[in-house]
Amino acid sequence: MARQSAGQGKPTHEPKRVAQTTLSRRVHRFRMLGMGVAALPIAAVLHENGWSPWLAALLAFTGLIWPQLARWLARRSATPFQAELHNLMVDSLLAGLWVPLMHFNLLPAVLLPTVATADKINTGIRGLWLRSLPVMLLGVLVGGLPTGFAVRLQTSTLVILACLPLLVVHTLAVSLGTYRLIRTVQGRNRQLAALSRQDPLTGLANHRHWREESARLLAERSAQGLPSTLLMIDMDRLKAINDEYGHGAGDDALCRLAALIRRHAGPEALAGRLGGDEFSVMLPCGRTHAAAIAEQLRETMAAARWPQRPGLCCTISVGLIEAGEVENTLHDWSEAADRAMYRAKQSGRNRIASDESVAS
Repeated sequence: MARQSAGQGKPTHEPKRVAQTTLSRRVHRFRMLGMGVAALPIAAVLHENGWSPWLAALLAFTGLIWPQLARWLARRSATPFQAELHNLMVDSLLAGLWVPLMHFNLLPAVLLPTVATADKINTGIRGLWLRSLPVMLLGVLVGGLPTGFAVRLQTSTLVILACLPLLVVHTLAVSLGTYRLIRTVQGRNRQLAALSRQDPLTGLANHRHWREESARLLAERSAQGLPSTLLMIDMDRLKAINDEYGHGAGDDALCRLAALIRRHAGPEALAGRLGGDEFSVMLPCGRTHAAAIAEQLRETMAAARWPQRPGLCCTISVGLIEAGEVENTLHDWSEAADRAMYRAKQSGRNRIASDESVAS
């Protein structure tokens, strides 16, 4: 394996190699299982047709030695992914080889190539199963030379029973692997969906998601005659905090404010970070209750202490507007709350303002 030597400035290739060996590790488990159980119907057919030392040795190689040898070749290769592609082609070659060596015994002669082809499809590599078909046909031609392409299609009960583990165990194993892969993809999709809706720093809704959900909720609550109040919140003098204490302090202050919003606004509120130092909270309540929540936010934020940064004090300015006091559109509602917030800042910051008053 390629490793960076001590004192050398060349970057290590380990991450790339780890990614390349993923296919090899995944295929190795299925190869051991598939070829192990595939040896059973082959052995049953050879028992009926007559064993020979070279066929016994080839069967041992196919079912026991080759899966381990393939894994060793992939791990030793400088390009594990390409090595595993070659190994998969050998799998198809062996599957085709055994078809004429079993004298085309009908059930295993169909089952082995089918399973080998399904394994190629299961890798998810585009077109791999098609590229494996000529290799499998080559195996059939090579295997037919020593047998003269003798044909005995009849499948006995013994051979049928020997095929059952390959039908059942390998199919379930592949299905379980596919299920796990699907669950992993679904989990990643959920994470991506959450990331597309969340502000990465605070975990609140991002601007786009907040506007979409707020518009929907405003329309629903207005149609039902339910009250809603919008808080527009701005962190006071965030740039000065960043300049004096560093951007880490500013980020900590924003995260602290987001946590306080979650605590005081409650689970039914829709809170978002519009960008920079500006937040918005849609509360499912009227002006009086919303004003109490805003005051709790203002007080707890101003009282927050920062042990690692003595002297730091963070305050907020809040604009508060109840739906119905302006036109019932999100744009007009947001504009009114934004104007109220700027009145709070112009009146000295660390205040709450509405369309009627400014409270310190």
